[in-house]
Amino acid sequence: MFENLTDKLQDTFRDLTGRGSLTEKNIRDAMREVRLALLDADVNFQIVKEFVNDVTEQCLGERVMKSVKPGQQAIKIVSDQLEALMGDACVPLELSSSPATIVMVGLHGSGKTTTTAKLATHLMKQGRRPLLAAADVYRPAAIDQLQTLGESLDVPVYVDRETTDISAIAAAAVQRARQERRDVVIIDTAGRLQVDDDLVAELIGLKNAVDPDEILLVADAALGQEAVSVAKHFNDAMDLTGIILTKLDGDARGGAALSMRRITNKPIKFIGVGEKIEDLEPFHPDRMASRILGMGDVVSLVEKAAETISLEDAKRLEQKMLKNKYDFDDFLNQLDQLKKLGGMSFVLDMIPGGKKLKEGADLDESMLRHTEAILSSMTPYERQHPEVLGMVSRRQRIANGSGRKLVEVQQLIKRFESMRGMIGNFRKMSGMFGGGAAGSSGGVGVGGGGGSGGHRVVSQKAKKAARKKHKRANKRRR
Repeated sequence: MFENLTDKLQDTFRDLTGRGSLTEKNIRDAMREVRLALLDADVNFQIVKEFVNDVTEQCLGERVMKSVKPGQQAIKIVSDQLEALMGDACVPLELSSSPATIVMVGLHGSGKTTTTAKLATHLMKQGRRPLLAAADVYRPAAIDQLQTLGESLDVPVYVDRETTDISAIAAAAVQRARQERRDVVIIDTAGRLQVDDDLVAELIGLKNAVDPDEILLVADAALGQEAVSVAKHFNDAMDLTGIILTKLDGDARGGAALSMRRITNKPIKFIGVGEKIEDLEPFHPDRMASRILGMGDVVSLVEKAAETISLEDAKRLEQKMLKNKYDFDDFLNQLDQLKKLGGMSFVLDMIPGGKKLKEGADLDESMLRHTEAILSSMTPYERQHPEVLGMVSRRQRIANGSGRKLVEVQQLIKRFESMRGMIGNFRKMSGMFGGGAAGSSGGVGVGGGGGSGGHRVVSQKAKKAARKKHKRANKRRR
């Protein structure tokens, strides 16, 4: 979502880092571009003014370190100020009561109901036992939606369709949580198209009834300039404890993320980064600043990979590679893991310089889907024994089953064989340099010291044998 802001800031800093020294004019010209970039991203104009003044003052007053280029120092100052703008650190939920209570508030359409379920998922990963409470009494579909989400997560949902008193519903939900030994109650409240007196009065009554540990404003990141007014109204009425920004995976300009924290002085605690129920992340200001400046977010990528890929699977794959038994089943599994991470585009966005790599590679995510279709059209035996795919009849059947052209199937098999050949060569090299045990195993494509071409020799023999077997079977049928 910060793509336009990132591009403009990178252009500005590219000009700065190319200079041997910085003058006051250089800095003021750069800050003018930063100001325009932030305003174009829908950041509140007063916040932009304060931000640019702070950065300019620090840049002009900063002593130049001999080991660092002046332009790089300017980038560091902007990064530090972005972090300060969005919060100094990741702020966790404060859930000290038993059961702890979280009230979700926000405007209609901000994603409160879905975010309520996402937050429950996040808490369950931490060993919590949540209960959801349906207090959006004006939109029956919201109650049905929350019940459906609760069933999918195996989380109980407290519902009372006989009353519109949300304070009574919330109090009863807390009582039910005590009875069922649930340690967190998440209350989904109604939204409006705008903040009004009736909404505020209801929410204040609910707050007095349950004395919540957390009151979280769920806000659409696409709100733009309106985000400031909405955040201020809810904070004045409810004394928020934090903010959850939703739809950060969209194409909105993202100014809300840079405005709400400064206006309310309340931390952004979570961000919604996708439509899946697990797509809710704790908000780290330093990581977000790094993303905005185009420097990626490797830490978050590693954390997500650790959640997606088990250590056992990684070790199993390593052993198969060392024994040169890597097959199409492993390849298909890796594609599935890549999808769970968010796809190749997401991965490249999270690594430094990845955006340039993505542009240069002309990345087409649909190619991964085509590859998956081809792999899924193979039989389990074919995926586990790639050498039998030398027969054209098998390749044609796979092409027909996947809806792809025969040439695409052939190219995929050729690339796979080339990759497996490189793995085999690496394995032999590791054996030469003491990698030992792996070098003596009799895996697929390795034939007792066949040299660097051993894989190809065995592969060709296997193909030839398969063809002869196929011809004999055809003769018998005739």
